[in-house]
Amino acid sequence: MTSDGPVLVAWARTAVVPRNGAFGQLSAHEIAAPVVRALLARSMFDPSAVDAVVCGNALGAGGNPARMLSLAAGLPDATAALSVDTQCCSGLDAVAIGAGLIATQQAQLVVAGGVEAWSRAPIRQRRPGAPNEPPASYDRPPFAPDMSRDPDLALAAARYAARERITRTEQDAFAIGSHAKALAWRERMTSEVISVATAAHDTYARALAAERAARMPIEAVSDEPASSEVDRRELAVSRLSIAPEADGAALVLMAEAGIAQALGTSGLMRWCGAASLGVAPEMPMLGAIRATVELLARYGVAPSELWAVELHEAFAVQALAFAKALGIASERLNRGGGGLARGHPIGASGAISLVRLLADMERDAPSGALGLACIAAAGGLGSAVLVKKT
Repeated sequence: MTSDGPVLVAWARTAVVPRNGAFGQLSAHEIAAPVVRALLARSMFDPSAVDAVVCGNALGAGGNPARMLSLAAGLPDATAALSVDTQCCSGLDAVAIGAGLIATQQAQLVVAGGVEAWSRAPIRQRRPGAPNEPPASYDRPPFAPDMSRDPDLALAAARYAARERITRTEQDAFAIGSHAKALAWRERMTSEVISVATAAHDTYARALAAERAARMPIEAVSDEPASSEVDRRELAVSRLSIAPEADGAALVLMAEAGIAQALGTSGLMRWCGAASLGVAPEMPMLGAIRATVELLARYGVAPSELWAVELHEAFAVQALAFAKALGIASERLNRGGGGLARGHPIGASGAISLVRLLADMERDAPSGALGLACIAAAGGLGSAVLVKKT
């Protein structure tokens, strides 16, 4: 594996707050700007040194959230700004694009990551097709041109659970474990979280008992024939096993290695590489598996060589499938809990996973350790990044 590549100089995030919570009145740039300022303060780079901001955002409905963020954070008017929308993969893809800008010598210092203000997302309507028709409201856009290949995401999760015989009990147990990890890790996350609007830590995680989990409502049941050995409802997806809608931001400061060293910042993490690719849109949750397999094969790394893995858990069944496919032990997967215990600020979730990984590796990993962050997205996309502690 090459040792060349951008250096990850600093990283930080906001708390992840359920929709209509502490960030309920904030626009995306208002949530993320304090994180940018904190990155610069921590690394002691002057704002004028930032060449570009690359920001993932999924619900802003146009405009240029990266430009809004750049200006709100006090960066120079000359700073380039690029917004990325690959839905759930947006934040992680934005970091990969930022690394590409540095690798191709288009930039030397880049702020990259993602932000989502789900609470303030625009109301969506389609224009009428005729003068006498009203506009049609919708919750989400299509993710595939063939509607038969574009199922509701919870239904897709339920179909996968039924096919693979992953029971609701198993899914709920995983979700309970994610919440327990997040509660146990809360104090250890203090250094990575920038307080915004009084939110200084992730607010959703809670102690849960199996009995309470069993009473939570079912969100989706597979519409395909189930095995005769297991009742279809026992293979369902419950509310507990789906990451809730949320607001939040996460960003990293990346630099060309020589520039970082010249300014007295050597960095603790080196960017190794990234993979972004697609799978069948009917099974979007499998995108993280394929991206991870491709990335590890590209660099000759076995899953067992990874010190830690941060996978955004949109669904518990997704995380269970990932852990089985890669052979990742529970103690190396989402050490401080995942999206089930935090929430899912769509465009920021991948970047949040990366910041979580970097924070844990900085504190606990030995020199030379490898870490991986990954995420799957609606429409059948997956992204993964590999980093190394120097």
